[in-house]
Amino acid sequence: MKKALVTGASSGIGLEISKTLIGMGVLVYAIGRDFEKCEFKDENFVEIIVDLNQKNEILKLKEIKDISILVNCAGVGHFGSYESLSFEQIEQMINVNLTAPLFLTKIFLNPLKKNNGYIFNINSISALKPAIFGVVYGATKAGLRHFGNSLFNESRKSGLKVVNINPDITKTPWFDKLHFAPTDDPLSFIDPSEIAQIIQNILQLKEGTIVTDITIEPQKFKIMKK
Repeated sequence: MKKALVTGASSGIGLEISKTLIGMGVLVYAIGRDFEKCEFKDENFVEIIVDLNQKNEILKLKEIKDISILVNCAGVGHFGSYESLSFEQIEQMINVNLTAPLFLTKIFLNPLKKNNGYIFNINSISALKPAIFGVVYGATKAGLRHFGNSLFNESRKSGLKVVNINPDITKTPWFDKLHFAPTDDPLSFIDPSEIAQIIQNILQLKEGTIVTDITIEPQKFKIMKK
């Protein structure tokens, strides 16, 4: 049985990706800060509580062996003018959105290479264009995307595949604590299951065919303020 490690797996995009991988016969090590609100249970959904803002907690994951798929999905966003952000908010976004994926990739790079594995970085469309009122969030996502593209070119001869997925507005609980959210218009947001479906499609491509970077947008751009 193949093994995957998915961060941000307790809800939203990470949970949908986990469900899809389990449906494909993959054992998922599900990384999250809190699973109390996660109603999904499965013998192949192994819950592991980790605060990705803490280096020492990330390093404990070294005990997990022989994974073939790493999904860097967890993310934190604080939005507003740059001067309104606290140092703690800036540090948290850098730690969770960029440093944690780099650390996890470092930890699992050898088994991923050995298994001709996949790294999926769930970035953001903010990685591709100026992120007004989200300058730090956009910078962390752009950094992760550049890391993924560079790592693929550095490691492609080993058989490692690195995929950057850059979604726009996706309807998840991620927006619960923000001052804006998707509208109810189904054409104005992406469903998390669609991102999971894209990952499934990529995993089912013939060996040697690789998608390295994909951007997903809704037909309409509409958000509402709370």
